[in-house]
Amino acid sequence: MKLNPGALALEHLAAIRAGGRSIEIDPSAQAGIAASAAIVAEAAAGQAPVYGVNTGFGKLASTRISEADLDTLQLNLIRSHSVGVGEPLAPAVVRLMLALKAASLARGYSGVRPVVIDTLVAVHNAGLVPYVPGQGSVGASGDLAPLAHMTLALMGEGEMLVDGRRAPAAPLLAAAGIAPLKLAAKEGLALINGTQVSTALALDALLDFEPVLEAALVIGALTVDAARGSDGPFDPRIHELRGQPGQIDVAQYYRALLAASEIRASHREGDDRVQDPYCLRCQPQVVGACLDQLRHAALVLLREANAVTDNPLVFAGDGALISGGNFHAEPVALAADGMAVAIAEVGAIAERRIAMLIDTGVSHLPPFLASEPGLNSGFMIAHVTAASLASENKSLAHPASVDSLPTSANQEDHVSMATFAARRLAPMIRNTAHILGIEVLAAAQGIDFLRPLKSSPALEEVHALLRQRCPSVTEDRYLAPDIDRATLLVTDGSLSRIFRKLPRLPLLWIAA
Repeated sequence: MKLNPGALALEHLAAIRAGGRSIEIDPSAQAGIAASAAIVAEAAAGQAPVYGVNTGFGKLASTRISEADLDTLQLNLIRSHSVGVGEPLAPAVVRLMLALKAASLARGYSGVRPVVIDTLVAVHNAGLVPYVPGQGSVGASGDLAPLAHMTLALMGEGEMLVDGRRAPAAPLLAAAGIAPLKLAAKEGLALINGTQVSTALALDALLDFEPVLEAALVIGALTVDAARGSDGPFDPRIHELRGQPGQIDVAQYYRALLAASEIRASHREGDDRVQDPYCLRCQPQVVGACLDQLRHAALVLLREANAVTDNPLVFAGDGALISGGNFHAEPVALAADGMAVAIAEVGAIAERRIAMLIDTGVSHLPPFLASEPGLNSGFMIAHVTAASLASENKSLAHPASVDSLPTSANQEDHVSMATFAARRLAPMIRNTAHILGIEVLAAAQGIDFLRPLKSSPALEEVHALLRQRCPSVTEDRYLAPDIDRATLLVTDGSLSRIFRKLPRLPLLWIAA
């Protein structure tokens, strides 16, 4: 797959994340790469102090480094900054890191030699996965520690992940025919300055959540029918008056999902209920707002994936090297915080729908969806699990971006915390997926009580798919395996594929 630096699309990033694809930098980038590298080489041989080229770093920027020590300066930078801790980043995230860093450097504003970019691409294409601990970055001056671990592996001094285990990088590079990278002036700094780790983590979460969100729409519609809810709140006229795009789209999705439902037709007349609870009636307003947040995050992250975020930057046109702050990951942090709130809210309203289904006073279904309430507890404690997960997500959704903590002797006195902001999204998605797994079990059980009436064709397909894996709960049984199997339908794309049969465009790609 050919990467045109500065013009990566979301589908390129999804393919890189999935693995199994070789990448190459578009040859048109070579001239810019060479021109900026020549500027750095000239600065390294000159007498004027240039940050990161012939000076120390951070608070030590005023310390001048002799020309003889410039390569050692870069080597020491990588060694000293490889201080990450915690579980390693997933291979999908590391693949994105390698590709994003290569594409950023290839824009020709970082002053690195072509061999640096070529090594990043070669490691990616060989299927090698640098060992990168997930903790240790505050999201400014870039993702220093994790990117240093990545670079240390490229140099043959670090480690790679092989089948989930750490292994020395040097023999793996040799086996792949890749020469260990030897750094020249500014190159270590260019490799570890930047937002590629936080961006890769956030993109991984965005792509991971897409099928979960689509499953949430499908399951929410199934719950509407299980509770014999109204489709009136999804009338397009309501949503056009507000004008929120996500809300308009979600209402359209619900209309399509519920179309031709016998259950809905059975209570259009003679139903003494005036309005449904908010968890049914306000799904377009709530999930639509979440969709808008995610679409915004997709735009921010796509811009960041195409950005140049190291420091200083090289402008070959006039020979300028300008020190700035593009490494500050505040855009990623705020996007990830918005994603966290959206993910939590999708789970929160799903938990409320489960609570509604088991409440016979609201749903008019048997208490706790049990065939013989009292003798059987039905979904009573399955809902407790959902409540526990929703509560956990509330804590995780606390914005990371407002929690700056100064570093580097107050030289770096405001940081973004973008890396944690993005890294915490994965457990939130798992929590929300489990809530939805519980809900689809409960909604299908509700549909069972309404037989012989049928739901819409789309939702009957959902019900049948679930029942292939999880039989109806006629009496209390060990339910945890059912929850796991139902959750897998949420995460593996099974319910998403049903959703994508609707006449519409893919959900998140719209923004990109």
